[in-house]
Formats: sequence, structure tokens, C-alpha cells
Amino acid sequence: MKRTIFVFGSISGVLVGIFLVALTTWGSTSTSSEWLGYASMILALSLVYVGVRNFRDKYNGGLISFGNALRIGLGIMLIASTFYVGVWLVEFYCFLPDFMEKYAAAMVRHAKSSGLIGDALQKRLAEIESMRTGYRNPIRVILYSYLEILPVGIVISLLTALLVKRKGVPVAVPAAG
Repeated sequence: MKRTIFVFGSISGVLVGIFLVALTTWGSTSTSSEWLGYASMILALSLVYVGVRNFRDKYNGGLISFGNALRIGLGIMLIASTFYVGVWLVEFYCFLPDFMEKYAAAMVRHAKSSGLIGDALQKRLAEIESMRTGYRNPIRVILYSYLEILPVGIVISLLTALLVKRKGVPVAVPAAG
């Protein structure tokens, strides 16, 4: 089980890291690029399903409980998420130190053009400023980064566990050789 988690988590992590670098290199800081970012997370985290199903079929005789499937899925997701956070930290601190200023400016432009007025606009601008200043603290950068990917990974892990769980009479696993 640990090997499956490590292998598929690492592959998923490398993929999500590649997507992150590609998006920050060729993407923009506009809020519309967030959708592309989340789509790339879903694509990379699809290896949660592949990994859990591989474990069920190859090592567990075609059977797996919801709990074990969820445990494997969450393990894969946690490794991939850690890769994501690590890649973002290197990118942010070494290559994109002005990212948050540009991103906050884009979010302010979006908020002002979205039709918000009065207190609603002021509240949104305060939220943006809070996030911008929060990015000065490395711990908050790590937490924000995990908060981007963990919800996606948890949902994918839950869906995977529901889809691949299979109870019944164990099937003999062929010996490797």
C-alpha cells in the first residue's frame, strides 16, 4: 500500500508541478486563469483513481473497502499536494517575487469592473489586501497553497473511494514471476 501511495503520489506531484510551472510561465495573473489551474489539478490528481484501482486490482485481489480506498487516495493526494506547495514556494520566492502584487492588482481590477459598489466593493478590496499582505508570511503562503489543492484532492479521493470499492470473495492474486 505504501509503495502505491508513494509511486502514484510522486507521479501526480510531478504532473501538478509541471502544470503549475507551465501556467505561471505562460499564463497570466488574471482571475480567469484560476479555472485552468484547477483543471490542471484535477487532471494531475486523476492519478488518485489510477493508483487506488491499481492497488485494488494488482495487489488486493480485486477487492478494497471504502476506508482503504479513501486512505490510499488521501495518501496519494497528500504527496501530490506537497509537491505542488514545494514547487510553488520555489517559484514564488525565487522567480516570481512580484506575483502577489500583480495578482492582487488584477483582482482589484476585476472587483471594480464586476459591478460591486459601496460596502460590498470595500469588503472585497479589504479581502484582497488581506491576502496580499498575508503573502508576506511564508507560513501563510504554505497554508494558502495547501488550501488551493487539498479540497480538490479530498473530493477526488472521496469519489474514487466510492467508485472503486468492491467487497466480496477474495480472488487469488497471481504470483509475480
